[in-house]
Amino acid sequence: MPVPRSILARQDLADLDLEVIAGAWPDDVRGHFVVSTSDQRTRPLHAFFGDGIMARLSLTAGTDGAPPGRFAWRARVLDTPSVRLRRKRPDLFTPGPVGTGSPWGFVNAANTAPLPWGDRLFATWDAGRPVEVDPVTLRFVAEVGHRDDWKPAMDQAVLPLVSTTAHPVVDPERGCLWSISRDVLTGAVSVIAYDGTGPHVRRWDVEGAVLPQATHTITQTRDWLVLADTAYKIDPDEVFGGERTTANNPDGPVLLIRKDDLVPGRETVTCKQFRIAPEVNHFYARYDDSDGVQVVMEHSEGVDIGMYLREDDIDVHGRPVDPALRGMYCHGMTPALTTVLQFDPETGQVRERARASDPERWWQAELSAIDWSIEGQTAPTRHHLIYLGFHPEAINQRAIRNYKGRIDPSRFPAEETPAVLVTHDREDLKALSEWTFSLDDYPTSPSFVPRGQGGTRYAGTNPGGHEGYLVVAVHNDDRFRIELFDASDVGRGPVAVLAPPNGTTMPFLIHSAWMPEARPAPDLERHRFADDLDARLDQLPLDLAAAAHEVAADLDAPR
Repeated sequence: MPVPRSILARQDLADLDLEVIAGAWPDDVRGHFVVSTSDQRTRPLHAFFGDGIMARLSLTAGTDGAPPGRFAWRARVLDTPSVRLRRKRPDLFTPGPVGTGSPWGFVNAANTAPLPWGDRLFATWDAGRPVEVDPVTLRFVAEVGHRDDWKPAMDQAVLPLVSTTAHPVVDPERGCLWSISRDVLTGAVSVIAYDGTGPHVRRWDVEGAVLPQATHTITQTRDWLVLADTAYKIDPDEVFGGERTTANNPDGPVLLIRKDDLVPGRETVTCKQFRIAPEVNHFYARYDDSDGVQVVMEHSEGVDIGMYLREDDIDVHGRPVDPALRGMYCHGMTPALTTVLQFDPETGQVRERARASDPERWWQAELSAIDWSIEGQTAPTRHHLIYLGFHPEAINQRAIRNYKGRIDPSRFPAEETPAVLVTHDREDLKALSEWTFSLDDYPTSPSFVPRGQGGTRYAGTNPGGHEGYLVVAVHNDDRFRIELFDASDVGRGPVAVLAPPNGTTMPFLIHSAWMPEARPAPDLERHRFADDLDARLDQLPLDLAAAAHEVAADLDAPR
């Protein structure tokens, strides 16, 4: 049973002090590794939809409260308004296949990806506003922008459903955060900009544009925002208690929006539209667009994140799915495919510049690492990917039926295959170096840590993704580990490994990031939860309206 059973454990959080159990920890590893994930104690039917947890690992021994020679791992449930209301009345929160509802509205899980911005840290999700987190205490600071600014997909009394992206981007030159708001019924999409201060965000509706499924990722060049329809499709029958019979669309639109058109005073913006296949979930543009808009597309053909495993499911080999995996998403049913596509806004044409497609590399979970400094994004050299392998026990027969004709079960490997970390050249996607994990290991989202200090705080002395380290959190039922790789040669294997005591495991970790420092959240004007409370509260019983006001008062109280 190679997928660790501990991965969905409903366990309490504990501060851990990790020690080096293999190799030697280099002196030039700096900063903090931060990870977002879903609290399995509050997850509904799908393991991805529990309340948000943020974890932080200091990459310097003896800091953040750890004793000499140990590395501090600290994790906290984000005490958002959703979480605070749930703690007051847990009996009123109802789990569903796409999240958790309540009389106040829809829970903002804020559990998918950490987003550093200078000394600030945000947590994101596809169905809620970004949440600012204090990098030191890991406490909730504020949601980004007033609820009405986002044009909620469903406007409930207190907690609106905001369909957005789990991967907004920080613009290093324009000094703002770019995000998305999307209508879940029509697919109409808007661009959101947050300038970093104040209680509001700006919004522009994109004329004539529809993203029919989701907008899990947004990426950017110097002059363009790149939006794409991404492969997460809601099945209305499933939402109302029926069987999931839908499949993700095999292709979808890509939108290019000129940043110079996103100016104050305008309410709409035009876009350039393209169409690509197969479907995607994550993608990364080269910031320098002087030679065209170039995007690494991590295609997700044969991956249905919306399909979760049930206790009554049957796997690829006709075996009952282990109840310990209940709630895990259905794993990949095709080999992996990554491309570099070039979009020409003038001609409307798409050209494939490079392709990585190896039938032995079975499905990447879009677990990748790049150099996020402006220098690294402008001239990227490496794209690091984790391919999770083929896991028949995590593929159910329901998904195989839904994708009949689009996947070929005869291509399934005869046996389970291990995960592989591969470094690809950014230009031609050639595999330069690789490391194969043990079959019972389940690696998670890697992060790139630059070596040395370059021109900006996030840059190393030799930017691009080849000069530095990769930090990878690895699940295993024996114990959780942090493995450190030399980004220039991952084939050497981990240069150092951190771990807690034997038997210490960790619930499933989703996306990670790197921060150069962890400083307290700055004192700035932000949106207040109290400002979301208005006449819409009148639709609630008096005691529930009072509970919302109590949460607002607690959040406004001095700390």
